[in-house]
Amino acid sequence: MKALTIERTAKILIFVLLFAMATRIPLDTDVWWHIRSGEYTLNNGMIYSDPFSSTMQGQPWVNHSWGSQIILYVTYNLLGDFGLAMFTAVLATAGMFILYQASYGNVYLRAFVLVLGAATAAVFWSPRPQMFSFLFSAVVFLLIHLFKRKNKDLLWALPPLFAIWGNLHAGFSIGFIFLIITIVGETLGNITNPGGADVVPWRGVRKLVIVTLVSVVALVINPYGLNMLAVPFQTLGIGALRDNIQEWMSPNFHEATTWPFVLLLLSLLGAAGASVMRLDWSEYLLCAVTAFMALLAGRNIAIFAIVATPVLSYHLDSILKERGWAFEPLQRVSSRIGLINAILLGLVCLGALIKVVSVLDANAVNEAKNDALPVQAVDYLRENPPGVLFNSYNWGGYLTYALPETPVFVDGRTDLYGDAFLKRYIDAATGRDWQDLFGEYNVDTVLVEPGSGLANALRADPDWSVEYEDQLAVIFEQAAGQSAG
Repeated sequence: MKALTIERTAKILIFVLLFAMATRIPLDTDVWWHIRSGEYTLNNGMIYSDPFSSTMQGQPWVNHSWGSQIILYVTYNLLGDFGLAMFTAVLATAGMFILYQASYGNVYLRAFVLVLGAATAAVFWSPRPQMFSFLFSAVVFLLIHLFKRKNKDLLWALPPLFAIWGNLHAGFSIGFIFLIITIVGETLGNITNPGGADVVPWRGVRKLVIVTLVSVVALVINPYGLNMLAVPFQTLGIGALRDNIQEWMSPNFHEATTWPFVLLLLSLLGAAGASVMRLDWSEYLLCAVTAFMALLAGRNIAIFAIVATPVLSYHLDSILKERGWAFEPLQRVSSRIGLINAILLGLVCLGALIKVVSVLDANAVNEAKNDALPVQAVDYLRENPPGVLFNSYNWGGYLTYALPETPVFVDGRTDLYGDAFLKRYIDAATGRDWQDLFGEYNVDTVLVEPGSGLANALRADPDWSVEYEDQLAVIFEQAAGQSAG
């Protein structure tokens, strides 16, 4: 009990609370095509061409998340929605724990920046392979931090890390962004401030370059070989993503979910300005580049949080020490205080457990799914199998899993569909030029949102009739003998 100081108690509490915060109902529609892909891989072997859609079936596909998909499928198969929620919570909490290790200051300061960083990154957290990228990005940042600031060389761990990462998610590009920016930053540091206390010397820069190159080679150890390296570039080249898919668009600052990002960014600017400790080149470039990435696409906000959370702690700790406000934590306390801390810890853990159980209550989960996914419409299609289905992009992933016998028209695998097809799809979904697309693919059934542009166009077309409708979804069928073209 005497060793259970307030500081140690606070450290445990922060991660208990972060775990509870990261536990949420798994509603992201993309998780379902990942689960279906994991099931297909286990039953049929590696996927090299599209087996799920009517529009791209048989086309080459680099399934860069195959390892994560198997993990997701096994997790869901064994534990259901609870397993998916735990997948997210465990990886999110582990990532924040890594950032805690890279941060400075006492437990209270670290707790403050960690909560702010977690609130910022939480917009990214869902049971998808990208959670592995969140965790591994934090690990890469920590290893760079230890090498640069603690004179602790663990860079040898990076090539094996990238070898694993390359079989889990194409977000490995984030790790290389961190490494390349650090190499550039330390090169500038050696030019402008040679011999500086926080500047990695030239021999260290050379090692960073070598480790980065070896990591690229290690990345090729995957079922798709060199093709894996092209995936991030192919995805970035899809203009339809940036223009129409919410997570790829710039953040909407009218939404409260983006405000922690704003607060973290402004806090970083304020702390860096108020601290006598200067932002070095690597810190500046890491923060500037990831902030730009976050402003360009909302999904990158979590990448900024990974960088900004520890950097903010460096400068806040410096400010506190400059003003004499820092203090050393107690190493031991009285038995009575230790008992009080233990009781407090138990109560908070109990509250977190209650929160997790209430969030994942079966009735609550089913209700949330019915509110977010076309569950009833899928039941109708299961009883009345369609011919060629045109579906809403938002539901393509769910349909891949929930309606496996019916190929989808489109889903979240944007790297497979490509820019040209997605732009044609978006035009049709908004009610423009849908006849040509439907005629080309012989579409005879449509599942979309009731208020969409396409739904309004089909309601006005006598060749199409509503066969099913609820508040979330509407199903149209083409009259027999009619042609969309």
